[in-house]
Amino acid sequence: MASLALTFGSGAMTNSIMDSKNTDLFLMIGSNPDTGHPTIGMRIHQAVDKGAKLIVVDPRRTRLAERADHWLRIKPGTDVAFLNGLMHIILEETLWDKYFVEERTEDFNYLKEVVTKYNPEYVSGITGLPIKQLYTVARMYAAAGRHAIYHGMGITHYVTGTDRVKSIANLAMLCGKVGVAGGGCNPLRGQNNVQGACDMGALFNTLPGYTSFEDINLFDRYEEEWKVKLPRIPGKPATEVWDNVLSGEIKGLYIFGEDPAIADPNIAHVHKALDVVDFMIVQDIFLTETAKAADVVFPAACYAEKDGTFTNTERRVQRVRKAVDPPGEARPDWKIFCDLSDKMGYDMHYESPKDIFEEIRKMLPQYRGITYERLEKMGLQWPVPDVDHPGTPVLHTKEFTRGKGLFIPEEYIPPVEKVDEEYPLYFTTGRDLARYNFSSMTGKTPEIDAISPEAKVEINPLDAKRYKIKEGDMVRLASRRGKVEMKATLTDRSQEGTLFATYNHTEALVNFLTLDALDRLSRTPEYKLCAIKIQKIT
Repeated sequence: MASLALTFGSGAMTNSIMDSKNTDLFLMIGSNPDTGHPTIGMRIHQAVDKGAKLIVVDPRRTRLAERADHWLRIKPGTDVAFLNGLMHIILEETLWDKYFVEERTEDFNYLKEVVTKYNPEYVSGITGLPIKQLYTVARMYAAAGRHAIYHGMGITHYVTGTDRVKSIANLAMLCGKVGVAGGGCNPLRGQNNVQGACDMGALFNTLPGYTSFEDINLFDRYEEEWKVKLPRIPGKPATEVWDNVLSGEIKGLYIFGEDPAIADPNIAHVHKALDVVDFMIVQDIFLTETAKAADVVFPAACYAEKDGTFTNTERRVQRVRKAVDPPGEARPDWKIFCDLSDKMGYDMHYESPKDIFEEIRKMLPQYRGITYERLEKMGLQWPVPDVDHPGTPVLHTKEFTRGKGLFIPEEYIPPVEKVDEEYPLYFTTGRDLARYNFSSMTGKTPEIDAISPEAKVEINPLDAKRYKIKEGDMVRLASRRGKVEMKATLTDRSQEGTLFATYNHTEALVNFLTLDALDRLSRTPEYKLCAIKIQKIT
């Protein structure tokens, strides 16, 4: 991950959203921005309208897949083999950017060594993709032009998520598509301000600004700034909290802005932990399912009821301005934290979000040149090293964070849970355009209920015939972890052998089914693929 630390360590786009108008070719893999990131999806449609080429790699037939010059209906979970296969062809046909590789990268020979065995025949057998299509797409991406890769949670929500991200970086560097307008690697974040939270250090293994725990000098700076002694060890990944609660290592939880009782994988396991944890505080804008299990609930203000900043997926820091007063006793998160800290014996004195932002500027080099005054006019994309710097729309134009980009090839590892006689179908999930995440907000809006009233599981007509299921039938889906019931809808949008459902409806909590196996580096769970069985409810 060191090769593109500012990009792939943080999950931020190398380029800006507006930069899509400069893109000659989009390689879309593991993402459906029409439902997950509709404003970005709209821009991609606009670029295609004006002549940009589009390659979509997706098991499902989405709107973008229907518009694509080439739609690759890949078997779920085989992306690393596919990406290695593209690089094999590009090397075999001498299509790589020799100048970029020689001048700006390291470990090229290691990349060649790993991808050697991923010949088109081998990759076709793993991915289910035609050999001819592999050659066509490899040649298109490696050709001259401004070519961008866009990806989403369909890449990262696997136990090999970091392998997939590194493979994308390898492909982009091999073809010299990084550091140029209209190109780059552009991961689309899952929620608004996830980028800002990660920038601020809301990760188990980095300090704010993605700094390593091995940076002793930075620890010294924080201790001097805050006048406290800090623990100098990584925290627990959020996905490992529940095992630690059940083992007795974690006794208390403070959860804000999250609803793990319905959002985490294998939620039956989460519910067990919530039942036994000694003490839990939840801070949120609504009484979520997680909040119902809390000992103390702090009512928080929503985005329109407070001042501050958001940082979005393109690294753009933007002002958020209070429009209305929060209801009842609800208050901004920062005020709750400050008052609680005061009660616990540490005086945390900030007069406003601006005061907090000034501290952020002081400590984070990426934010140093950003001020509230500058943000009054427009948002700025970090890094902004000083107040005269205009921001950075395109990362890595001259060099990478570590100097030269490091190729880190990975071998293909099959999905954790394979289909068998008892669980003969694969199950994957995605988003509903009308609803936001798990409907804690959008589920309270009658107009949205009218647009998207219920969850349905997509089943290919060939599978439906096999299981004697008709349109609108109630079915029960079961995995090794739990079960859920919903209506079936028959469509060839989903592959034969793979069922698909959105995860946004609380009356059909698909995370009773999903797998909580974790990526070895990011500790992200394998949300996107598990083995299930289906039964018609009579």
